[in-house]
This record gives sequence, structure tokens and C-alpha cells, in this order.
Amino acid sequence: MYSTVVVSDRGADRVLGGHPWIYRSDVAQADAAPGDLVRVVAGNRRTLGLALWSSTSQIAIRMIADGGASKLPANEADERALFRSRFEAALQYRASLDIDATACRLVHGEADRLPALIVDRYGDDTGDYLVVQALCQGMDRRRALLTELLLELTGARGILARNDPKVRTLEGLEQTVDVWAGEVPERIDVREGAARLSVDVRHGQKTGLFLDQRENHATAARLARGRVLDAFAYHGGFAMAMAARTPERVLALDSSDAAVAAIRQHAAANGLSNVDAREANVFDELRELEVAGERFDTIVLDPPAFAKNKASVPRATAGYKEINLRAIKLLAPGGHLMTCSCSHNIDEIAFLNIVTDASIDAHATMMLVEKRQQASDHPVLLAVPETLYLKCFVLRRVS
Repeated sequence: MYSTVVVSDRGADRVLGGHPWIYRSDVAQADAAPGDLVRVVAGNRRTLGLALWSSTSQIAIRMIADGGASKLPANEADERALFRSRFEAALQYRASLDIDATACRLVHGEADRLPALIVDRYGDDTGDYLVVQALCQGMDRRRALLTELLLELTGARGILARNDPKVRTLEGLEQTVDVWAGEVPERIDVREGAARLSVDVRHGQKTGLFLDQRENHATAARLARGRVLDAFAYHGGFAMAMAARTPERVLALDSSDAAVAAIRQHAAANGLSNVDAREANVFDELRELEVAGERFDTIVLDPPAFAKNKASVPRATAGYKEINLRAIKLLAPGGHLMTCSCSHNIDEIAFLNIVTDASIDAHATMMLVEKRQQASDHPVLLAVPETLYLKCFVLRRVS
């Protein structure tokens, strides 16, 4: 039933070491169509498992099932059962988290053994809606199967495919946004804790919201005191959480006029009169606040990914150092800084070194209070470092 792809010893070692990706340079022999399910074998003909094949991406093989030939699906019904079992396991895990929100991630790609597939749930008073991203040929080709299983297992009223990430072009796929099933409204009103947020699922960042920061929003709310600064605020997730916990002013900065408008709308909808949203280049604004002698008791830095690839790491390093240096200078003694990086190409140790260097240049003594990461509905696999992308440090200024 399946085409066979032969991989090098190095490729086999990656799979046996627990990583689901094999690069094109480690494919020794292949005769498969775009998006095929293929049987992956080592040079000694040992069957390593079943994978999704890409005809164009440098990630040629994405493993979806491990084990010998006797353990692999034998027909279309078995394949459907395999995908169904993956979805069931993902949904059961999210149910166990008891998430205090109506928006969360249901499927997190490789971490749920559904490679290159993202499924986010946005619920409102009328029911649940799913936003899907199928980011490789194999998942894109199985649109009908994915739609059938997701509707069956979640009872969603509609499924929107946000297949507009640029990474799809590496798979030879179009960038599109379209409804796969049912109806999906232009905006969906969701709840995160006590906060109410309106989500533009067709045009918003990622699938509408940065769901990976939900638990960090709660931590920021716990820390919030005095005057607060939320930089790179997007729709104000951090700002809303902190404004609800402190009576003083919360300044939210973002370079997007649409994001600033959303922050103001969210503040009004949540009855928060202490939020000031300002459209600004955050780098410039941090410098101007410092020159003006401003001080804050709580600061959050949540910038976009500065390092999109390895070549951009030096420039990204300089950018992260700059904003952390300015933030530390703006932070009052005894105050807290929550600083984040979602750049996979800058790991936790590198990011901590950047922040440390910034504190030294700021002549500030900083205490590391807590290390955090993405929310638990965005799980991390130990053998797949790519699944851990969000780094978050909670720091306290001692002097």
C-alpha cells in the first residue's frame, strides 16, 4: 500500500533518537507522490515507521508512526483509525488541563504526533469554532479526513483553515484562508480567565490570538503592582490581565494601529479605565521613556520572533539586548520584568545570557525569580527541541 523511502544511517539515527524529521539530504531513495504516507526504512531495510512525504521541503519526512512493518496501518480504515487515535489523545490531554478559557490549542503539531498540523479552538456563546493550519503536503492532502474527524470529535460549528503562513510555500502549497466546514463568524468573542477578548480569526496573528501566553498572562497579573508597561502588546492580553489587578495606570505599546484599537476595545469591554494604549515603535518609545525619566514597577516584553532563521541570530541578539537594556533602566528597584522570546533559533541559555548582558550594561542587579515557557496546551517533547520555542523569564530588580 505504501511507497518505500530509504534513508541514510544518519536519518535513521534521528528517528531512533526520537526526532520525527528527516531532511532531504538524508534520503537515499524515494519514489513517492507529494503528501504520500510512506514506509521509511533504513539502509539495512529495517522498517522505522510511517511518515508523511514532502516532495519540495527540506524536511522531506515527518514521522507519524514508529515501529516495524507489522505495527503499521495496512489499509485506509487503519489510517483513519490512526488519525482518530491521535486526535482523541490530544483532546483528552487538553480536557485534563481544566483550562479556564474558551480558547485553547487542541493540536500542537509534532508534539501531538500530528506533524505540521495546528488546531485551535475558539468558543463563544453559540458554540465552538476551530481554526486549522495544515502546514505540510501530507496534512493539506488529507483535508477531507481532518475535517470529518474534527467535526465528529469536537462537535464544532465550523472550521476555518488559516493556511496563510509563509512556511507553506516551502511545501509548494498556496497561502489561503477558507472555510472547510460549517460557518465561521468574522469575529469570535472568547474568555480568558475573567477577561473578554474579541478575536479576528481571519486576519489576526497566528490563528487570531497568542494562545501560548495564556498561563503567563496569569503570572503577570499576580506580579502586577504600581505603574505597569506592556510592550509589544498586540491585543493586550498581558495589559488586560495586569490592569484588572492594579488600580494604577497600564501603558500598552504596539506599532500596529489595528492592535492599539483592539486594546482600547478590549479595555472598554472589560470595564478597565486604567489602560492607556499607544501606537509607537517600541524601540524608540523605550528610549524616549528612559530619557524622560519615567519609571515602572512592572514591565512585560513580548516581542515577535526576531530570529526567523540562523542567519538572523546576530541581529536578533542585538535587538533583544536593546529592549531588555531599556526595560531594565525603566524598572524601579523592587519591580518585576517579565521578558519573552519566541525565537526558536535563540535557545534558553542564549536568551538568558542576552538578558544578563543587558543587566550588566544597565548597572542593575537582577534576580531570576522564575523560568516559564509556552502554555501547557502547547506541549513540549523532550527529544524534539523545536517544540520548545517560547522562553520567558521573570526577573526582579534588586538595585
